[in-house]
Amino acid sequence: MPADLAALKQDLTRRMDGALETLRREFAGLRAGRASPALLEPVRVEAYGTEMPLSQVATVNVPEPRMITVQVWDRALAGAVDRAIRDAGLGLNPSTEGQIVRVPIPMLTEERRNDLAKTAARYAEGAKVAVRGVRRDGMDQIKALEKKHEIGEDEAKAWAEDVQKLTDSYIKRIDEQLAEKDRDIRQV
Repeated sequence: MPADLAALKQDLTRRMDGALETLRREFAGLRAGRASPALLEPVRVEAYGTEMPLSQVATVNVPEPRMITVQVWDRALAGAVDRAIRDAGLGLNPSTEGQIVRVPIPMLTEERRNDLAKTAARYAEGAKVAVRGVRRDGMDQIKALEKKHEIGEDEAKAWAEDVQKLTDSYIKRIDEQLAEKDRDIRQV
């Protein structure tokens, strides 16, 4: 029944990829001292009687390393975009000039860099926990198949080794992403 192993690995891989993608999004929201459009992704703007992502009411650009510009499509929403960026808890102080909202990115203090590095490590640990949870589910499925005598003991052991190798590769990728984000945060 090798098809069962392939289906199991495909399901586990999909779920582990989800944990990695979540980690990428969380890392994108960590301000590393350089301007990035991803920094404003979590910002939601009160517009037309509803809350919308910033990307649905404006274009975000990075004209220089320490500046983000937000070109608001509807001039009437410029104030709402300014407020939304201020209220997003990102520690940013935008200024509005007509339909353009300029968001200067301040230098990070050493203390703030350390806090960001700890936050990145916390996000990475959360991703590792998610990957290990997926591994546990996979191991449980293998044990259940063995218990029902659908696969033999040797086959179950081989499958478990495959699941562990898959898990180890994802944990390694998480560690690599964390090391890269840490270098990015600590770069002055």
